[in-house]
Amino acid sequence: DGQQRRGSRWLQTALVSEFGRIAVEFLRKGSNPKIYEGAARKLDVTSDTVQHGVEGLTYLLIESSKLMISEVDFQDSVLVLGFSEELNKLLLQLYLDHRKEIRDILSELSPALPHYHSLEWRLDVQLASRSLRQQIKPTVTLKLHLKQNGDKSSKVLQTDPATLLHLIQQLEQALGEMKTNHCRRIVRNIK
Repeated sequence: DGQQRRGSRWLQTALVSEFGRIAVEFLRKGSNPKIYEGAARKLDVTSDTVQHGVEGLTYLLIESSKLMISEVDFQDSVLVLGFSEELNKLLLQLYLDHRKEIRDILSELSPALPHYHSLEWRLDVQLASRSLRQQIKPTVTLKLHLKQNGDKSSKVLQTDPATLLHLIQQLEQALGEMKTNHCRRIVRNIK
């Protein structure tokens, strides 16, 4: 019985090692069904098992690398999968060895979206008009400077202070929720 467990652990370790090698190769060069078939014969499992294992491992590596999660967070993520401690260490080492390369590959593939560069703001207050002599109407004008591939652009937004405060509260609430363990676990599993 103990020998059977050791054999099973060896098979799991061999599978994960091979799946890891194929997953990284998959990211570098794209999918190749022949690799799945060759690995399936080598490991004495079905081609579908290899494909699903590689896809799952690729997903884990991509999402972990994309979020640049720490070693502790990675270990927490794979802990729920129910693998042995040896297998979890193997997955962690695979992640640590390849996360920079995976991030480089992902940055080449991802569309270049504009990102924040700087922000200018101004508060305007209209105190009166011809029709209303005592009127206080504040307006906040924001000029958002963005960068995309070295090119700079800007967007001008205008709102009243109450709407701006509401927007700030909603964003702070969303950030607070993203820091909860429950939400972090959900985000890891969704992506």
